[in-house]
Amino acid sequence: VESAGDFADALASCQREAKASFGNDIVLIEKWIESPRHIEVQIFGDSHGNVVHLFERDCSLQRRHQKVIEEAPAPGMTEEMRAEMGAAGVRAALAVGYSGAGTVEFIVDASDGLRSDRFWFMEMNTRLQVEHPVTEAITGVDLVEWQLRVAMGEPLPMEQDELSIRGHAIEARLYAEDAAAGFLPATGQLRHLRFPQTARIDTGVRQGDAITPFYDPMIAKITVHAADRAAALRAMDRALATTEIGGTVTNLAFLVRLMRQPDFVAGDLDTGIIERNLDDLISPAVASNNALAVAAVAALSLDEGPCRGFTLWAPLRHRVVLDERVLFVSPTPEGAVASIDDADVSVEHASGAWRVDGRKVDLNPVRLPNAVHVFGPGGGRFAIADALDRAGAETTGGAILAPMPGKVTVVNVAPGDVVIKGQRLVILEAMKMEHTLVAPRDGVVAEVLAAPGDQVEAGVPLVRMAEDET
Repeated sequence: VESAGDFADALASCQREAKASFGNDIVLIEKWIESPRHIEVQIFGDSHGNVVHLFERDCSLQRRHQKVIEEAPAPGMTEEMRAEMGAAGVRAALAVGYSGAGTVEFIVDASDGLRSDRFWFMEMNTRLQVEHPVTEAITGVDLVEWQLRVAMGEPLPMEQDELSIRGHAIEARLYAEDAAAGFLPATGQLRHLRFPQTARIDTGVRQGDAITPFYDPMIAKITVHAADRAAALRAMDRALATTEIGGTVTNLAFLVRLMRQPDFVAGDLDTGIIERNLDDLISPAVASNNALAVAAVAALSLDEGPCRGFTLWAPLRHRVVLDERVLFVSPTPEGAVASIDDADVSVEHASGAWRVDGRKVDLNPVRLPNAVHVFGPGGGRFAIADALDRAGAETTGGAILAPMPGKVTVVNVAPGDVVIKGQRLVILEAMKMEHTLVAPRDGVVAEVLAAPGDQVEAGVPLVRMAEDET
């Protein structure tokens, strides 16, 4: 109901439906919030009856009610509303004699800006939360140290009037998940991992570790702090742009786009931003020709060794397929010439820098099993086809891969079976749902590499088709 005059008729209609469907016409009334924001207050109490708040965090950027980006202070927050929300959080903690770190979360009606009469209690989390680094950044307080001191019976180290806000902080949650596939969690070995030196990194993994299906797929929290929000946005953009991860699918590209989303940049926040702009945020990136050329040269290892332009009993022209894009690469004493869409470009790698047609490009290729990942503007992750032995890559042509970690429940084919395009081959159970994998073309099954009951990771070959001899 959007106006008081419509209430009586709407209530009567609702009661009739309820009575007819459930035999009960009792109706519960809740306030509908058109532009909701999720703003929470960090509170801290001790065993001596003292409670303070350490200001607010805005956690409105969410997907499936899970926080993605958090920042402090909240954009557009007024001093009046900050005082009211902080006081409400303190009152909640005092009411239950709370001791330790806690977060009092509020839902806020932002349809008319942030007003002190338009926020409501949602829940209290009686612990230190994932997003606590942004509070530490703007207050200079080590919340974990405070927890230990309070646990030992000490009073809070600071009083309310000693706490203040300095600058602006933003945190991004970096996950092993496939944003384009509904943010399904991913698995895999972190074969390449490089974090930015300009940000705070909270992580529990190192290069070479595996992301398994048994735990939350968060890889790291990336936190930046700057003098104001505009500077913090730029710092986070740089931090994400210089983060490199190879070996598993991540939400990194999604985060980069989200940090540049116009409404978010303008501070015009609500919990529906991601859903409204999802298509733009998860649309596949188009790799640049420079990235493709560098990837092809790296896949062939033509950038390595003093004799990189020399070939013995090997072809002078290599055909490389990178994600269905065909390139022809010819070695030269300086590097190679790559032909893309009938256009030739020269690629050189010297003194740690890559050059395409003589111009330095900010690209860093990393060879992985079956793939080359090019980091930098216009880069991408490319599966390698055509059995590039020199790159140590196994051909993926004809292989039906597990799209996500899961359990094989049904295998419908055996080696030698003749199948048609679209025929069901394997059923995979993942995320409480069944996923049917079908034949990509007419052909013959060469190998069946999984059996019912097998627990498999994303990217593992399940069935391999015979080569098409035509």
